[in-house]
Amino acid sequence: MAITGASGSLYAQRLLDNLDTSQHRVQVILSRYAPAVIAEELPGGLRLPDGAVQHGLESMNVPFASGSNPVDAMVVIPCSMGTAGRIAHGLSDDALLRAADVTLKERRKLLLVPRETPLNLVHLKNLELLLLAGATILPASPSFYSRPRTVEQVVDTVVARVLDHLGVPRRLTTRWQEERD
Repeated sequence: MAITGASGSLYAQRLLDNLDTSQHRVQVILSRYAPAVIAEELPGGLRLPDGAVQHGLESMNVPFASGSNPVDAMVVIPCSMGTAGRIAHGLSDDALLRAADVTLKERRKLLLVPRETPLNLVHLKNLELLLLAGATILPASPSFYSRPRTVEQVVDTVVARVLDHLGVPRRLTTRWQEERD
């Protein structure tokens, strides 16, 4: 899991809160600007679940930065347009970008959760390149049919979709036309 400097740190936190580290290896890497945004948006800081491992951005010795150590999936949440552009053009000058590049080249699941609006033509072309390369673009566009009452519940509508695409069972929100418990 990669966290960039785009606004939306709560999306990353809620994803971490809903990944069971006894069932999944959870490895986290932050972009250069992620810590500054996290400090603004998550007053208590980022809370890693027990068993999750955080890696340094400048280390190329992280296991998921090599095709010989495959991962099932990588999620970039939130994904800045700068990070999306660098991934789209194959730039791999840090561990986060290298991991995304490896995920694409190994044809593994790469999910990008952009949280940007409006989009310009460069953004759209970069997202198109990523889609053509095999990435899944899952914009942070919440749904409201579950009638979320808190910011966290709104965020969970997006995180639920991420978990669905990862194949991770979840009970965060109700599905469309699903009966409420």
